[in-house]
Amino acid sequence: MASSPCSSVNFDSGLEIKTRSVEQTLIPLVSQITTLINHKDKPKKSERTQQAIQRVGQAVSVAVGRFVAVGEAIAVENEELKEEMGMACFEARRAGDAIAQLTDVGTAVTPPVDGRTTVFSDRTGMVKAARMLLSSVTKVLVLADRIVIKQIITSRNKVLVTLEQLERVSTFQEFVQIFSQFGNQMVEFAHLTGDRQNDLKDENKKARMAAARAVLEKCTMMLLTASKTCLRHPDCESARINKDAVFHRMRFALEQVMEIVTDARPCGETKVLPLSIYTGIKDFKSNVEGLREGLYLLPHQALSGQLEAVVERTEDFTDSAYTSHEHREGILQLCQLARQDTDQLITDWMEAQSLNAKEATEEMELSILKTCQSVYELRRELHKVAVGRAADLLKLHAEHLPLRALKASGGEGNLEAVAEYARTLGEQKEQLVETCRLLCHVSGTEPLEITCIHAEETFHVIGPQIISAAQTLALHPSSKIAKENLDVFCEAWESQLCDMAVLLREINDVFEGRRGGAASGDKRAYVSLPRPGKHSANLKTVKAVKLDAEEQSTIAKLGLELRLLTSDMDTEVEKWEDQEHDIVRQGQSLSSMAYSMYLFTRGEGLLKTTTDLFHQAEVLSEEGLQLCSSLHTFSTQLMDEQKVVVLSEMEKLMGLCQQLQMGVRTPVQGKTATFQKVDSSIQNTRAIITVVIYLLPVCNKIVRKHKSERSSLGSPQSWRDRQSSTAVKDDVLNGKNSNGFGVKSLEQHMANLTFLESK
Repeated sequence: MASSPCSSVNFDSGLEIKTRSVEQTLIPLVSQITTLINHKDKPKKSERTQQAIQRVGQAVSVAVGRFVAVGEAIAVENEELKEEMGMACFEARRAGDAIAQLTDVGTAVTPPVDGRTTVFSDRTGMVKAARMLLSSVTKVLVLADRIVIKQIITSRNKVLVTLEQLERVSTFQEFVQIFSQFGNQMVEFAHLTGDRQNDLKDENKKARMAAARAVLEKCTMMLLTASKTCLRHPDCESARINKDAVFHRMRFALEQVMEIVTDARPCGETKVLPLSIYTGIKDFKSNVEGLREGLYLLPHQALSGQLEAVVERTEDFTDSAYTSHEHREGILQLCQLARQDTDQLITDWMEAQSLNAKEATEEMELSILKTCQSVYELRRELHKVAVGRAADLLKLHAEHLPLRALKASGGEGNLEAVAEYARTLGEQKEQLVETCRLLCHVSGTEPLEITCIHAEETFHVIGPQIISAAQTLALHPSSKIAKENLDVFCEAWESQLCDMAVLLREINDVFEGRRGGAASGDKRAYVSLPRPGKHSANLKTVKAVKLDAEEQSTIAKLGLELRLLTSDMDTEVEKWEDQEHDIVRQGQSLSSMAYSMYLFTRGEGLLKTTTDLFHQAEVLSEEGLQLCSSLHTFSTQLMDEQKVVVLSEMEKLMGLCQQLQMGVRTPVQGKTATFQKVDSSIQNTRAIITVVIYLLPVCNKIVRKHKSERSSLGSPQSWRDRQSSTAVKDDVLNGKNSNGFGVKSLEQHMANLTFLESK
């Protein structure tokens, strides 16, 4: 179906559905009601059809009864919603009972002569009951969603109170005590907002939430070291500046989260993104192509005005001191070409209007095509310049030389050297900030534009913070706390460069059509469906271990490396012609599970506790061993040299999978041991994915070569046939029951997904 199931039945609840979990919960109900409504169009039905419809009606009534019981339990726990929730539950139960009664064969009219019974004699009643049911159920869900929002607000308020206490502390003992409480509160807040981020339907809000949460994640560790430095050196001005900047940024990020969660902005403002060149070209092209449908819908000056606005924004590229003369000239020439083509289009357009034409003339059609092509060429050139600049900067800063120099000169107490390297870092910061602005122009989607803006703001803020931390160390070169503080800010800078590399790859993927352009972190959409007990006003303590803020920060860097590897793996998988090949499907499954582990390192996704992570790692190791089995089967078709390469890597992969499996199954006790087990699991997963990334192109090349040889020789048996027959033969010889390609693997993957949903 082209439309969403939720749009199949018209009803007015007066409520806007903003989360996927509410929408996904409604879909099965809408589907069942739609079935009942559609059968109404055929007034005469056989006995078998009557019974089927009656079962659907009863199923709706029973499901509504269970649903209402949960809603009523929520009402008892939340006094402020008791009246509204009670009324919505009452209406839902009444509507469910009405539908059960209307579909009950026992209440049908007397059967006619042909032996068929007319059911649904009250069409108006059925439609009314359906509307009431959908409206009331939606209201229950939205009211329950308010509890989730209330949890986040309550959690944020706790964080703010503790944040104010941390800002005022004057002794180490008091600080350690309060920060321990603050860390636990931040972990709780991270999990709540992570669930909310995954559940949002609006991709722009999701990207803004991801950006705000990334700030909080980095700032938590910064706050720890900056505060400790200030306590150790209370008279140091640079230490105070450093600390104040962290507190200010944390409060700002907390407010951003609240704006997204409550859908409100101060003073009624609306969040508007700065208009990018990509958006300008997209709107311009849409209007140009729209001329085919209507010659009289736009004034002539509208097109030329739109193009001039786009050309004006290209000055961010042409006015930059870092843009080469060649690129500057190329952009200016393409702007001029776009102007010429647009002028010719307007001329042909006016000519068509003078002839009272009802549709675009041949001359006008040609001008439309030329204008669209010229603005595409402009966009492609701008993309090449921005992405090339970003890639060059990332290579240039890979060694982090200014950061090393600042650490060394600060440790030596050399204020002059710190000032010199601070200027160098300042220049790098300006280059990165400008490059993020250029990437924003060519990002291709609004969520990626938001991520670019976040990157720009992060470099802009962290640069001066690194400098103030280095100045503090230079003033107190023997201070271990001041050194630790500078290290943390430098790590945040390095982490943002890693994020920029991921962003760059995603912008490239969108431009080349390999991705739909979801925001960073949305490669796979996990939806946290509302479940009984989830909406309790008081969060219950989870028995399994959650990482604290410091551990989460430490593990985040490993997670970023895993994220980059999964992106590489997806790229290799997409190169295969046969997307149903066992190796491809198992590779995709491994990538998906590794990505969920990456989300865990950010405090996002459905893996909430270390127990969840270890289970996911175990399933991943089993899937890796299944891949080894597929590779072994694959190798039986190969020549000696090819076979040696594949089997060598397969043995390496098998060893890593067994190592991961043993590691996650080994019980540990204590916080430190658990964290080491988390670290080891992610390290092993990274090693597994690295081997698979190497194997994918090797196997793909072999498959293509065999396919080419088969087509030239006219081989009667296909590569997949040979592979299939060999696989079945191997299973029989080993005493296994073969049940088709990848069924066991699929069952394991589904079991894994079921486990995640049950959390």
